[in-house]
Amino acid sequence: MVLAIVVAVSVWVGEPLIAVALAFAATLPFRSVVLVAVAIVLAAGGSVRSDHAWNGLRPDQLGDFEGWVRLVDDPQPYPSSTRVIVDVDGERYEIWSRGRAQQLRVREWRGGQWISVSGRRTQLDAQRAGRVAWQHVVGEFDLDWASDVDEGGPIAVASNRVRRAIERAATTLPDDDGALFRGLVVGDDRDQPQAMIDRFRASGLSHLTAVSGQNVAFVLASCGPLLRRLRRWPRLGVTVGLILWFVALTRFEPSIVRAGTMASLSAMAYATGRERAPIRILALAVLGLVLIDPLLVWSIGFWLSVGATTGVITVGPALAKRFAALGPFALPLGITLGAQVGVVIPVTLVFGRLPLVSIPANLLAVPVAGGVMLYGMPAGLIAGWLPLTAPVLMAPARLGTRWVDTVALLGERLEPGGVWPWVGWAVVAIVSVICVAVGVQRGKNQSLHGDPSPDR
Repeated sequence: MVLAIVVAVSVWVGEPLIAVALAFAATLPFRSVVLVAVAIVLAAGGSVRSDHAWNGLRPDQLGDFEGWVRLVDDPQPYPSSTRVIVDVDGERYEIWSRGRAQQLRVREWRGGQWISVSGRRTQLDAQRAGRVAWQHVVGEFDLDWASDVDEGGPIAVASNRVRRAIERAATTLPDDDGALFRGLVVGDDRDQPQAMIDRFRASGLSHLTAVSGQNVAFVLASCGPLLRRLRRWPRLGVTVGLILWFVALTRFEPSIVRAGTMASLSAMAYATGRERAPIRILALAVLGLVLIDPLLVWSIGFWLSVGATTGVITVGPALAKRFAALGPFALPLGITLGAQVGVVIPVTLVFGRLPLVSIPANLLAVPVAGGVMLYGMPAGLIAGWLPLTAPVLMAPARLGTRWVDTVALLGERLEPGGVWPWVGWAVVAIVSVICVAVGVQRGKNQSLHGDPSPDR
C-alpha cells in the first residue's frame, strides 16, 4: 500500500525531483533497500507519466470539423442544456447542446455510437480545462448540425441493448423510482431530479447510485452457478470477460474501473493460488490504474471509491470485532463506520460536510439497495424484453427503490444543522475509540490469564 500511496502522490505532484524525495522519505523507515529503490523508480515514472498526461490535454488541431465522431459516454442532461463527450480524431471534446429541438435529438444518443456532425473545435479556458481534465477532455465542440447515427462496434451495440431494456423496464415504475432504479442497477443517474440528488447527498447515500464493487460482486454471484461448472482457466477467462462487460456497460466510471480491476486481480490470484488479501489487491489496483491513467488522481469519484474501500477492508472489520456485543448489527455498523472513515477527507474537502445521519441511513438502505442491485439486472432485462411481464417482475424493485428513497428523504429531514453533525461525529469517534481500547485490554487480559474456554 505504501508504493500505491507514493505513486499517487508523485502523480499529483508532477515534479520528478520532489516525487523522488517524497518516495525516499516515505520508504526509508522500512529499512529496505529494495523497497526504497522500487519506490524511487515508480515515483519518478509516475511524475513523468503525469506530465505527459497533462501535455496530452493540449488539442492538436482546432477549427472547423465535418465528419464522424464517437460518443464516449451517454449525454448528461442539465436544466437548460445537455452535455456529451465525443472523440474527434482521437481527442475528446465536450458538446453543450442548447435549444429544445437539438437537445431532444442529442439525448437520444448513446455511448459508443458514431455520429455524423459538423461544427467547430475551440479551446477551453484554464478553469474549465482543470475541472474536466480527468475525463481527458481537451476542448469544446460547437455543434452546428448532426445527421446520421451508426450504432458502433459489437460491445457498444450489446451494452446499449442492455441499457435500453433496463430503461424500458424502469418506465413502468411510478414517479422518480425508475430513475433511481437505473442508478442502483447500472449507475445511470442522468434522469434523477435535483431534489433526489440533494437528499441522497444530504443523507450520505449518494454512493448507492455510483456503481462499484458491490455491483460487480452481484453480477458474478448471479453467474456463480455457471462459473462453478467451468474448469479453472476457462472460469478465469469467463469471469474477467463478465467483469469487462459490466465495466463497459456502466461506461467506465472511475469507481467501477477500480472495482473491476480489483475483481479481476482477485480472480487471477484465486486461479493461480496466490494470496488474495484485500488491501494488497486494492494497492495493486490503485498502483496500476494511476500509472496507466495519471489523470484519475484528479477524479473525486475515484478517491471516494478508493477511500471507502480502504475503510471497509481495514477499519470496518476491526470495529465490527469490537462491536461484537451488538450481535448481527456489529458487522454492518463496523463496515458503515469504516467506509465513513475512508471518505472523511475527500467528502469534507469537496462537499464541506459529512452527514451524521449517514450511519443509520446506510444501515437501513444498503441491504435493500443491494437486493435491488442483485434482483434488478435479470428482472429488468426480462421486463424490458418482455413488457407483459413488467408489472409483476418490477413490483419488488418498486418496493425496494421506494424504501431506499424514503430513507434518503427522512435522512435529509433529520440531519442536524450547524455544528451538531461534527459534535455527533466526535461522540461517535470517542465511543469507537473506547470500544477498541476495551477490546484490546480484554484481549491482553485473556492472554495473561489463559483462555477460560472448556477446551483448555
